[in-house]
This record gives sequence, structure tokens and C-alpha cells, in this order.
Amino acid sequence: MLRPKAQSIRAQAKQLFQEYCSNSSVHGVRYLSSRERAGCEKFWWLLVFIVSIGSCALLIQKTYRKWDQTPVIVSFDEKPTRVWQIPLPAVTVCPQTKTRFTWFNFSREHAESIDDIPDRNLTDNFLAMMQVCERIFYHLFFTNYILPNKTGSESYAALIENMSVPMYHIIDFCYFRGKFTRCTNLFQKAITEEGICFTFNGLSAKQLLRTEAILAEDLLMSDTSNSLDWTLDQGYPPHSNLSSYPYRTAVSGYSSGLAMNLVSNDSYYNHLCGGPIQGLKVLLHSPADYPQVSNKFIRVPINQEVTIAVKPQVITTSEVLRNYAPERRQCFFNHERYLKFFRVYTQDNCELECLTNFTLQYCGCVRFSMPRSSRTEVCESNMIECMILAENELFERDVVEHRKGEKNYRAGCNCLPSCTSVQYDAEITQTDFQWVSWMQALKVKVNESKGVHLSRLGIYYKEAQFIASKRSELFGLTDFLANCGGLLGLCMGVSLLSLVELVYFCSVRPLTQRRKLQEMAPSKGKEISAIGFDSISTGND
Repeated sequence: MLRPKAQSIRAQAKQLFQEYCSNSSVHGVRYLSSRERAGCEKFWWLLVFIVSIGSCALLIQKTYRKWDQTPVIVSFDEKPTRVWQIPLPAVTVCPQTKTRFTWFNFSREHAESIDDIPDRNLTDNFLAMMQVCERIFYHLFFTNYILPNKTGSESYAALIENMSVPMYHIIDFCYFRGKFTRCTNLFQKAITEEGICFTFNGLSAKQLLRTEAILAEDLLMSDTSNSLDWTLDQGYPPHSNLSSYPYRTAVSGYSSGLAMNLVSNDSYYNHLCGGPIQGLKVLLHSPADYPQVSNKFIRVPINQEVTIAVKPQVITTSEVLRNYAPERRQCFFNHERYLKFFRVYTQDNCELECLTNFTLQYCGCVRFSMPRSSRTEVCESNMIECMILAENELFERDVVEHRKGEKNYRAGCNCLPSCTSVQYDAEITQTDFQWVSWMQALKVKVNESKGVHLSRLGIYYKEAQFIASKRSELFGLTDFLANCGGLLGLCMGVSLLSLVELVYFCSVRPLTQRRKLQEMAPSKGKEISAIGFDSISTGND
């Protein structure tokens, strides 16, 4: 038996439910409390109502997953972009010639020591050259030997720089934006895994690197005084002109680009260390990227003319996405991702820092060309194989551990793309360069017996404008709410007012009824008391 109070609450709840069903705008609810409906009809409508709620909940869950996981779409921009709105590509030129014979004859020392490596004291210059030689050369001759440590205090970077061929012996006759220009004014020195290379239109050391965090004695890049008028996220400011740095050009075509003669000399070339192919390696990259030449490059052979027609690939990000977390939009703005060694965040810079940290963990040291602090050891030549294994291991772990569903080291580096990225696709043509005949036509005496070879490289924009890509909001909060409303309306006929009705009958309406009952209780008590008094009076009479 229920107590009177419980019976009263139950009766009130039943009355409230019947009132809600009779007045609600939600489809099908009114049939649940209708006295004209049989029990089987009410059960059928209850079953339909539950199926509608379940279907709606499932569809809303899928909509939420789409809003949470894939809120961004990459599409073509609405308007074309002119080439003067972005910088020309940075061009890094790396000679296959690693040393000057007047400083060091690598082939001769190798020939003298190859049969007696364990017992021979190899010079520091030889050990330094081992750091930049082709990997196949190391695997052919030195995998079974333990090379000694260098004995001098001079760093590997300094030794390689001292032996390298000067830039004016490699790059000559520069033609930029319709004018002849001194090549030394256009190129800066950079230390890469290929040795000493020369970069055009790249950011200087102070602009790209955190020089305060990097070992000062081996500056990886020249500290040129070019002022910076461009940033990766914001581009060029409105007040900038064509003389701003990094350089840009107003139009497309060969005459508005960069052209240069590249010199190779047989007396400098070393087939053991440089490999069987003579010439130079060229890398096109963003001015904000530190050059990494060994894995992606364009080869310029000797006595050939190579022309590169560039098509920019630019991805920007709409301002709306700045409020999203980087993991949702799948990119970083420069201020959102701190790099220990780089001031400018790009995916390539982050990958290089990741490889540096992994090499340090794997080998206890880093390659001479990697950014490092004063407390970080530089790997000796006997650690070359370890450095190669570390690079391979990093990428193999990425594949294996991703397949197993484990969090791998490379994923922990969190090297998402930058929200504004600039890449340069290249269309390459190559032909014989009849430079001897050309020199003779210019009345310049040429002595072919000296073993000098010329190549020509030209880089220019293929078209004056291009279509950039843009990250935009695919599924925002407004879209999510609109889809939820559409699903609720489709399945149950629910609108915003229907939800307000539900809240009203769950909160306001019960409180109102309770207050009325409380107000009615004293008046009923007075009536009962008055009736009792009258009864007593009548009895006395």
C-alpha cells in the first residue's frame, strides 16, 4: 500500500504527463495518453517513438563525430594568386666537388691507407671527408673497420669548410630579374649533410635559427644582413616593394627569373667521395626551410643546360580556423609550435629537429650538420653507420608502430604541416650546353685542356598567377546545430520550442502546481475548521 503522500505525487506526475502529451508539439506523443486509444495502439506508438529517438541519437552521434574529427576541408581558393605575392624559391646549390686538391687529396690518402686502415693514423681531413662522402662509398670500404676519432680540436664543420671549393669557383655569371648581378651578393653559405652548399633567397641565420640556442663556433648558415619583410603566416606587408627580402618577381618567364653558370673542374673532382656522376645538386625549397639536400634534389650534369619552370603550391588557412585546436585543423601557426633550434616553424624544420633528437638518443651524438647546443656531442666518423641506422630506424618505427596502433617517436614529435606552406613544383628541361662555341663567339679564349666544364641553370615561374589551396571550415558549430535540428525535426518533429516545452513541463509547470496546492491547503483547513465549529454549536443547541 502506498502512503497518501506517495499516492498524491504519483497522481500529480500522471496528470502532468497527460497534460504534456496533450499539449506537446512532438509528433506521436499525444497518442500515448489518449483515453480513446486501446492499449495495443499506445504500445505501438510507444515502440515507434522509441525507434525514432534511437535513430535520431545514432544520426546525431555520427554528425558529432564528423564535426569533431573532420571539421576542415582543403579546397581551391576563390581567386588566383599573383606570383609577386609569394617569394621566389630558395635555391641551394651543392657541388659534388667536396675538396680542393691543393688542400687535401682524398684519393691519394685513401689509396695509401685502404690496405692498412686499422694500423694507420688517418688524418683529421680524411675523417672529415668521410662525413660528406656518398653512403655507398662508406658501405663498400669501411663497414668492417672501426675508424679512429679525430685528434685535433678543430670541428668537422670547420675542417670541411677549410677544404671546400670557394663559391666563386662554382657559381659564376648570375643573371637575376633582367640584370647581371654579382653572385656573391645573392648567395649565402650553408652547412648541410652534403658539405658546404650555397643558398639563394633563404632566410639568414638570425632570422631562421635560434642562434642563442645553437653552438656558436659552427654557424650553420651565413649571417647575412638582409632585412626580413616577409613572414610565412602573414606574407609581405602592404608597404613592401619588389626590393623586399626574400626576393620576388612581378612576372613570369625566363628573363624575370634567376640564371647562372655552374663551374666544374676535373682537377677538383673525386669519384671516390663524390660518386660516379659529376655535376651539382640543386634543391628548391621555401625560404623558411633549412636546406636538406641529400634526399630530394635536382641534378645538373656537366656541359648541360637545365631550365626549371616553377609552379608554386601554396596552402593557406582561413581566419575562422584560428579558434580550432591544431590537432583538429591539422596544422600549426608559427606561434603555436615552439622549436628548440628554429624561429620559424615548418614541417621540414620540425622533421629535422625530430631526426636530430632521435639521433642523439640513438647514438649519443648528432651529425656535424645538425643544429645542436654546446652540450651536444658531434658524432665521430666511426659513428657514421649509427647515424645512418638512426635515420632508417626513425622512419621504419613510424610504419611498424603505426600498424600496431602504438604511439611512435616520430608521432611524438608532432610535426604537423604549417598552416601556411609554400612549395615549388618543377618542370625540368635539359639540353646540351655548347659553352665552348658560345665563349668563342664572345671572343673569349678557352683552354679546354684544363678540364673546366660549364653548366647553366635557369629558374623561373611558368605562369604569372596560380590557384592556391585553402583550409576552410567544413563543418562548424552552426552546421552541427543545424544538422541536429534537421534530424530531430525529421525523426520526431522536434523544434527549439519543443525542447522549451519539455523543459517547461519538467521544471516550471511542477513548481507552479506545487505552489497552487500549497496556497489551497490553508483555505481548505479553514473550511474544515468552520464546518466543525458549526457542528459543535448545533449540537449544543
